[in-house]
Amino acid sequence: MPAILAPVLIRDATPDDWPAIWPFLREIVAAGETYTLPRDITEDDARATWMLRPPGATFVAVDDDGTVLGSAKAGPNQRGPGSHVGTGSFMVDPAASRRGVGRALGEHVVAWSAAQGFRGIQFNAVVETNTRALALWHSLGFATVGVVPGAFAHPVHGDVGLTVMFRPLGGEPAAR
Repeated sequence: MPAILAPVLIRDATPDDWPAIWPFLREIVAAGETYTLPRDITEDDARATWMLRPPGATFVAVDDDGTVLGSAKAGPNQRGPGSHVGTGSFMVDPAASRRGVGRALGEHVVAWSAAQGFRGIQFNAVVETNTRALALWHSLGFATVGVVPGAFAHPVHGDVGLTVMFRPLGGEPAAR
């Protein structure tokens, strides 16, 4: 029988959320398996990278007692003539894995991006060995545009590809 998952609330992140985000962000980035950030990123650099200002936004997923389970950030993928396409990044506290947090954050970012008027969402660098993330994004209507071979130095698997994904907004999801 599948586990019954407690509801997850997604809300805008505030500066007061950073102390709850930083420990799992540091852990995930230090592992070096899923993010193209320096494995030894400083807290100040991580905060500046993750806690976006408009036109971007940062969100947290919290459980019913307010515990931060994960976080996402979203905004324009590029500036100027490319700013009509959004992007997003997602991190789930490993202690909250398999509770639907990533899906809830993904659905929220898709809805938020559409509400902001973005015409699509592009992910620039999903590590090809991150099969759970790839399956989630495909299930949310993202298509693989291509894979940049050997573009990510994985600490276990060596050089692996970075998958570029896209999902149009305001119409049908992209075909897989």
